[in-house]
Amino acid sequence: MLDHDDVVRARAVIAGRLHRTPTFTSRTLGDGVHLKAELFQKTGSFKARGVLNKLASMSADEKRRGVIAISAGNHAQAVAWGAAAEGIDALVVMWRDASTQKVAATRGYGATVDTDAAGPAEAFARLAELQAETGRTLVHPFDDPVVHAGAGTVGLEIVEDVPEVDTIVVAVGGGGLVTGIAAAVAGVGSTEPEGSAGGGSAGAGAGRVRVVAVEPELSPALHEGLKAGRPVPVAPRSIADGLGAPFAGDNAIAVCLERGVESILVSEDEIRDAMRFLYGRAKLACEPAGAAAVAAVMAGRVGGSTVCCVVSGGNVSAETAAAILAER
Repeated sequence: MLDHDDVVRARAVIAGRLHRTPTFTSRTLGDGVHLKAELFQKTGSFKARGVLNKLASMSADEKRRGVIAISAGNHAQAVAWGAAAEGIDALVVMWRDASTQKVAATRGYGATVDTDAAGPAEAFARLAELQAETGRTLVHPFDDPVVHAGAGTVGLEIVEDVPEVDTIVVAVGGGGLVTGIAAAVAGVGSTEPEGSAGGGSAGAGAGRVRVVAVEPELSPALHEGLKAGRPVPVAPRSIADGLGAPFAGDNAIAVCLERGVESILVSEDEIRDAMRFLYGRAKLACEPAGAAAVAAVMAGRVGGSTVCCVVSGGNVSAETAAAILAER
């Protein structure tokens, strides 16, 4: 089971290579509400954290054979960027109607992109086929404990920057980020090993931080997985394409059940409303996926004396952003 120490070790591995993204308050959302602006991270989302931790764990032979990944776009860009930085060849499986901006950015970072699959479910079959053919190492977007540990460094930063936080709200696709954060805050109050990056205590009051997973009603992979206790296939249809996983990972479901992660669904209109709010009032140019956590707070479904919403995902096309912002 992924734990706090795994996340602390991941932070030491990736230290100095990524931004420590800012956390700030939003009085308009309410007293005690904070926003973790992870959209300012390298490649525009938290994904780079887990990717760097995974690449660092690979052997020289694995690096020589290259990596393969699957993604709607944010993980794709992070893998392409990270692999280029490490001199590793990257092949990324996307699908035909994936965001053209995200496909272009992934290629721009240097990866080869395969778009033969018609949609997310078919893309996983294509992934298995190409992995068998090429012998590349898979950098999974949401079901690898090493990737989870890297993503969890977001949680370490939150409890350091907002030590009084009692609720962390996280948008979810396949469950990688919320899994890492749940593991990170399970150790709140423990002391990091000597020599770890950042040093010192992660906070006070072990076990006091509530973690809430937020998904679109039209892409409820983790929600369904938590109810069933196992991965359940779904057909993602949300405008929040960054949350469009066709199932949640086994590891994510196990950790979230063990850590008591709560699950909330939001509507498409609520996501759009939150995105407009973040653009207009918080000045955060996020994609729809980045607005989902705030949507749950704005809809009154999440409370707490000190709440932090993770805003991750700044990769939205001008056309999509303009259409949502023009709505009333």
